[in-house]
Amino acid sequence: MARATLAQALFAPRAVALVGASGDAGKNTARPQRFMRKHGYTGRIVPINPGRSEILGEAAYPALADAPGEIDHAFIMVPAAQVATVLTHCAARGVPLATIYSDGFAETGPEGAERERKLVEHAKKLGVRVIGPNSIGLANVTNGATITVNAVFEMDALPRGGASVVSQSGTMIGTLISRGAARGMGFSKLVSMGNESDVSVGEIVEVLADDPDTQVILLFLETIRDAERLAQAARRAHAAGKAVVAYKLGRSALGEALAKSHTGALAGSDAAVDAYFRRNGIVRVDMLETLVEIVPLLSGRKPPRLKHQPRVAVVTTTGGGAASVVDRLGTLGISTLTPDAALIASLKDQGVAIRSAPIIDLTLASTADKYRAVLEALLAHPDCDAALAVVGSSAQFHPELAVKPIVGVARGAKPLAAFLAPNAEASLRLMADAGVPAFRTPEGCADALSAYFAWHAPTDAPKAPVPEWPAALPRTGALDEAQALALFDALGVPTVSRETARAPQFAHTLPYPVAAKVLSRDILHKTEVGGVALGIADREAYEARIASLLDTVRSRAPAARIDGVLVQPMVKGLAEAIVGYRHDSLVGPVVLVGMGGQLAEIYRDTALECAPVSEEQALAMIARVKGFALLSGYRNLPRGDLRALARAVVAVSRLASLPGRPVAEAEINPLMVLADGVAAVDGLVVMKGSA
Repeated sequence: MARATLAQALFAPRAVALVGASGDAGKNTARPQRFMRKHGYTGRIVPINPGRSEILGEAAYPALADAPGEIDHAFIMVPAAQVATVLTHCAARGVPLATIYSDGFAETGPEGAERERKLVEHAKKLGVRVIGPNSIGLANVTNGATITVNAVFEMDALPRGGASVVSQSGTMIGTLISRGAARGMGFSKLVSMGNESDVSVGEIVEVLADDPDTQVILLFLETIRDAERLAQAARRAHAAGKAVVAYKLGRSALGEALAKSHTGALAGSDAAVDAYFRRNGIVRVDMLETLVEIVPLLSGRKPPRLKHQPRVAVVTTTGGGAASVVDRLGTLGISTLTPDAALIASLKDQGVAIRSAPIIDLTLASTADKYRAVLEALLAHPDCDAALAVVGSSAQFHPELAVKPIVGVARGAKPLAAFLAPNAEASLRLMADAGVPAFRTPEGCADALSAYFAWHAPTDAPKAPVPEWPAALPRTGALDEAQALALFDALGVPTVSRETARAPQFAHTLPYPVAAKVLSRDILHKTEVGGVALGIADREAYEARIASLLDTVRSRAPAARIDGVLVQPMVKGLAEAIVGYRHDSLVGPVVLVGMGGQLAEIYRDTALECAPVSEEQALAMIARVKGFALLSGYRNLPRGDLRALARAVVAVSRLASLPGRPVAEAEINPLMVLADGVAAVDGLVVMKGSA
């Protein structure tokens, strides 16, 4: 279906068929008809009910085949067993889009999921697009096309604004529109995706990117079902000058339970989703309140391009209220601007006395003109990245006086936000009318500013030659360590020298001291089964340690096939790093770098991005890892070759460029960081489809 056709069927249908409409005004299935007429929809409403010839003043028809004229959208409210038949009728009548309110599909378990799969397959054969099933409906506030059963649309007047919502939770539509109304903020379009079996979140975002009434697109996500389409849509929205903001459940996820490598545990889906949002220019907020309140902060703006820690100038008439925000900002890595001598002198010439303090407190000397002068001076200051006005009790009892200096400041390149300490709905509405982002809580205010400063334009994956898979390596199962290191060699990662020693003598030619590790495709983590011996000083010790090592491994992993022992010289670096790759189930390939070794999962000092990455992107990742500060000359400590580490990250990330992306996860841990170069000591590679 062409995007323009989908847009019309969604938000500007000339006629809507309500299949299963009820004549009982108190039932859910009567709501869409009541809501559309109540909120000014001027198109045709076609109730379908085999037992009624009239419903709520509209002519009703027993089936779609009996209804007159063209129909752009069908809202299906019949039992699950009847939905497939209704879709057949939609196809016969040329209805391009059906929203299915009916439940009893994937949300009920495996049987329902199979029922849904067959339904979608049926719809695709018919050429009918589907929203849902289990969708509570959608609404265009601007034209009254409220094709929904959501009770929030009982309200007498719907608040209109420039934000549009796409939600995987139907009830959240009502939650967001009601919370926005309480702040004087409105919406343009709202869509409940239900089970998202066909039409995806990304397709709706693409439509909204082209919608002239939408300035900011809000997403309430439980998962990501089509990462590639959503990425394309977010980039389309960015090109159109529209921010995409996401609130996604799952911040507490600890990673996939069956991950086979340390990287699998560290690069859990939520960390991967963060990287995916960054790569595609999607703003992520932590709080539901922020999803509503952030809209004016982003509307009409572009991502900030800061090369330093963000600095916010804070002016207040309530010291405690301001401190509550500043404290929260500090935990998020945002500092406050302390006025310098030049700013203090400039304001003194205007009759405003301020001190050199992180919070500019005008409690005892505030007038509207002074307040406005301070805000304008702060926004003009080269060290200020945003200004925050914190208002005390006057916001509640004298809204015109408290809000006037804030709304009077001209909108410029730098954002001006407000936190209202009391519950002051009148002031919130005044600021909403003026397009000033205003917040009810210090946490929501800090969350929004943090999300704004973390906002970046979409970045493209670097173009690089496609790596070749070494012909000698298998393409299924897990590779043994010798094979894994051979793959990393082929990718361009420096690896330590090594020999494979085999029974019965396990002979090798490497000079002592050496490390010896059991070689088996069935053992991914050798230390867990006693399969590693380090610092072997001579041949006699080697023979004894190998015998003990093999006995231990056979007792702890009796079913494992043992192909020999991998022998390596002992290597000492300035630090141990972990570099990993993983194909995330939600967003695709990601690459990770962090402090490595046996304690990697405990320290969890890592950075993660979508793969592949460029060398500059890899260096930026390394800069986010706190432990690597020790390698940058901190307190005269020896410098490690961080650029060589970045090149290793780039090389591993190129696994994402292999045709078919056959690798599920891969890891080097440890990768020794040297004064000049790096050396991979231990490698792990697991192919897709492996048990």
